[in-house]
Amino acid sequence: MIAMISIAAVLGARPKDEVLGLPECGNGLPSPWFSGYLTASPTKKLHYVFVTSLADPDNDPVVVWFNGGPGCSSLLALFQEHGPFIIDDGEYQIKPNPEPWNKRANILYIESPAGVGYSVGVNPEDRIHNDMTQSKDALAAMKDFFSGFPEFLNNPLYISGESYGGIYVPYLAW
Repeated sequence: MIAMISIAAVLGARPKDEVLGLPECGNGLPSPWFSGYLTASPTKKLHYVFVTSLADPDNDPVVVWFNGGPGCSSLLALFQEHGPFIIDDGEYQIKPNPEPWNKRANILYIESPAGVGYSVGVNPEDRIHNDMTQSKDALAAMKDFFSGFPEFLNNPLYISGESYGGIYVPYLAW
């Protein structure tokens, strides 16, 4: 019953962004997923995938993930490193990850900066970045995320990443 209430609360956030399933992933997703766009500026939108916790989404932390590069999609981490489903190197089938990060955390994968992955910028200058502009866009996107998912505002927040994400993370935290 508590799990159903938790899921209902999450599903009320951005129903248009709810992911209903993935090809080749069996009988549905193990927890609610959302995918869509977060506004970074009037002309920039950052693509996100939000995977809710398998344990206690109402109380588990929100972990924000950035891949680096710069220019590497955060979907790489979602589907090859620590997401609920993975595609191993040299394989062509998606399979459950036995130890996904969303086992005890809500994970927000953000494709950043604009121009990376499915993230978009309308104008050519929207795809010219430095560390400060990327962090300002990421902060705006996170504010948009929490306006759409206000039920997670009181959860602990962790910002993480790898490679050049090691630059994105402290700039955003600052």
